[in-house]
Amino acid sequence: MIRVEVGPDPFDAATAAGALEQGGAGGIATFTGLVRADGGVSTLELEHYPGMTERVLRDLADEATRRWDLSAAIILHRVGPMTVGERIVFVGTAAAHRGEAIAAMHFLIDRLKTDAPFWKREHRAGGESWIEARAADDDAADRWRE
Repeated sequence: MIRVEVGPDPFDAATAAGALEQGGAGGIATFTGLVRADGGVSTLELEHYPGMTERVLRDLADEATRRWDLSAAIILHRVGPMTVGERIVFVGTAAAHRGEAIAAMHFLIDRLKTDAPFWKREHRAGGESWIEARAADDDAADRWRE
């Protein structure tokens, strides 16, 4: 089972994690990303390229299921404005063994940070700014390239 959703509505990470447990897997790995309050950020706004974003995320989930023996992969990603502490992204994988689930989850979060067409803007009391790509994210994604 592969599930990919991109949209403005909040999601329940516990419900998503519970869905991963339905296939009888022996290992579940999840990551939930939250809006940080770094540097006085009050709001994080994400824009995306509709249609293309979902396709890229689906392709990544398909690649993960080919590389590791996954019974399920879920990617949920918010867009639009979000305040500090809100969930931005959920990535979850299920496999017969924990190693495969953990590796696939790392692969998905590392690659979606660089491959999916999202643009982030931070809002602070003093104004707003677009977030530039980070070399550390590129390095993390590069370790998974075949």
